[in-house]
Amino acid sequence: MAFIDGTALPVALPRLRADFGADLASVQWVLNGYILALASLTLIGGALADVYGKARMLALGCVLFGLASAACAMAPSPAWLIAFRVVQGAAAAIVTPASLALIGATYPRAERNRAIGIWAAASALTTAGGPVMGGWLSETFGWPSVFWINPPIALVTVGVLLVFAPKDGRIRRRFDIIGAAILAVALGALAWALSQIGPGEVRAVVGAPHRIGTLLPMVAALGIVGLALYAFWERRSKHPMTPARLAENRAFLGLNVATLMIYVGVSIMFFLLPFDLVDRRALPATNAGLAFLPFALCIGLLSSVFGGWADKIGARAMLILGPSGAALAYVWMALGQEESLMLGVIGPMTLLGLSFAVLVAPLTASVLSSVNQTDEGLASGINNAASRIAQLAGVALAAGVASFESGYEIGLTIAAVTSIGGAFTAAITPTLATAKAGGQGEA
Repeated sequence: MAFIDGTALPVALPRLRADFGADLASVQWVLNGYILALASLTLIGGALADVYGKARMLALGCVLFGLASAACAMAPSPAWLIAFRVVQGAAAAIVTPASLALIGATYPRAERNRAIGIWAAASALTTAGGPVMGGWLSETFGWPSVFWINPPIALVTVGVLLVFAPKDGRIRRRFDIIGAAILAVALGALAWALSQIGPGEVRAVVGAPHRIGTLLPMVAALGIVGLALYAFWERRSKHPMTPARLAENRAFLGLNVATLMIYVGVSIMFFLLPFDLVDRRALPATNAGLAFLPFALCIGLLSSVFGGWADKIGARAMLILGPSGAALAYVWMALGQEESLMLGVIGPMTLLGLSFAVLVAPLTASVLSSVNQTDEGLASGINNAASRIAQLAGVALAAGVASFESGYEIGLTIAAVTSIGGAFTAAITPTLATAKAGGQGEA
């Protein structure tokens, strides 16, 4: 639900905008409201899964997502739709980390990479199929049908959890409500600020470039001050949401830094490539979307395979090979801008898909394995929050360089550099065995 909703809806936005007679600003917030809630609340959703039970919170998140989807489908106005898109984002912030944490709690460490590979494959295939399904549903039944696909999925998922989910292990500690509120405001402010860097064309259409230009540094400063206040509060709270042992866990920190750098790179590419395909290569939007299929299909079909290999040979080599292959794909794409579509786009996108198929499951499994089982929900939430913030930062960077004459090549070069940085970070991160014996033991 969480992944298909993010890719199916954009295709339906023109029809939605016409039906409501809405302006571009309102349509933009139909997407941004979801992303901002998801980015700012994912870490909190992971912490809730640890405190109140992973299967229980996953079921609650599914119910909330289904109800919010039904409310979106029946929206009588853009304001109503945006409000319940924010609720959808909050529900997704529970579903995503809770589902990964439940995998961590269900499968032994020796089988976890393969299990997470199946999770990654499902997310990639639904992401790839989202635009096709969203286009067909909106053309055949209208834009509300994009939201009506979620409630049945939510009901089936809750039923499966009731029958098959293992008994929840709950941590007997109070939830840090004050810390959660400070963090949500800080991350929300940073996410909004990042989302406003670069896209000057949108701000010009909205008609408030000067107002946003003045507000942007203030909101960014609020986010930075909020993070500092959160760190101050967590050191003094009797029930901190992010225990000190996580900050002292070098393996966990290194893996999240690697995640941040890797996903900045891929977000830059995903922003720049569609403009090159549509504006310079003059491809129809549908054909431009199909150019991304090799990436999604490689992840969807091969993640579980490579996840199984990681269970046998270890994750470190894959955590280096995956980002390195991605960097090579970005360089290939930059050098092949003037080449044919097959050589300049399809070839590097296939290599990029293979690289992420190698990377995704071992990276996620390593994050979960780097912490105690009682912290797996929080660890998943932090890792998901890192990838969401990286997505917004990557788009901001890409939008900033896109105005230059060689913006495409510059952006892809930055993507390659950040990916190599992710590979280097993974290479110098302590092994999981060392982290278990060291960082966690000391905590």
